[in-house]
Amino acid sequence: MLRTNQLKRALLEGKEVFGVMASMPTAASIELIGEAGFDFVVIDTEHVLINPETVEHMIRTAESYGMTPLVRVADTEPKQLLRLLDGGAQGIVLPNVESAASLANAVAACKYAPEGARSLNAGRPGGFGKSSLAEYVGQANQETMVIAMIESRRGVQQIEAICAVPGLDMVLEGAADLSQSLGVTWQTDHPDVVQSLEHVQRTAQAFGIPYGAFLRHSRAKARWQARGVHTFMLGDERGIAFRALQKSLHEAKDVSH
Repeated sequence: MLRTNQLKRALLEGKEVFGVMASMPTAASIELIGEAGFDFVVIDTEHVLINPETVEHMIRTAESYGMTPLVRVADTEPKQLLRLLDGGAQGIVLPNVESAASLANAVAACKYAPEGARSLNAGRPGGFGKSSLAEYVGQANQETMVIAMIESRRGVQQIEAICAVPGLDMVLEGAADLSQSLGVTWQTDHPDVVQSLEHVQRTAQAFGIPYGAFLRHSRAKARWQARGVHTFMLGDERGIAFRALQKSLHEAKDVSH
């Protein structure tokens, strides 16, 4: 059945929210994230080999914890977006958005008429037709999020046109790929990268669109908070787990000596 998008509601109310990328293709990963208390999760299908059934199980698990399940896609092929939304995803994260036209096409694929051209289906989000499907399509348009990642020089240059596209719910930074596009690969704190991120955030704010920032170090949150940002990503659970395991091992070895 169609669920209230708690992330979208929190953004409209200006509440602070925290999310994480799910890079391990298993529902157990979502359980860990849910038990930890995150507000939303982004299931990564851009960089991760993952089958559709597993994605749907991960979405169901997020639902059981009251987390908003988003899916980062590898491309904007409309049928791929359709299947993910029919499987229960409450939002689509679009990687490397570089033009208003490509974003507008993705929005159209994610929304039912009159806002788009998403194919009709009485699947699990629509309660398999239990209630009025005519009412469902309007509700689905309200609850479904479209999120644009800005990860290139061209995306930064086109940010005003991108933010002007109707149906955009959030802009999410992509500092790593952006650093590569700017010729300073993996230097996410490089002045050119920082200035580009701040320009994107400032533009999104001017359009009234929430901006999501990744917290890569202890000082990052305060800096973004001062700029009016309330949505934060803590990286991916794979990296968090690795660092925790590495730290535990180092501490154990130090104690043994």
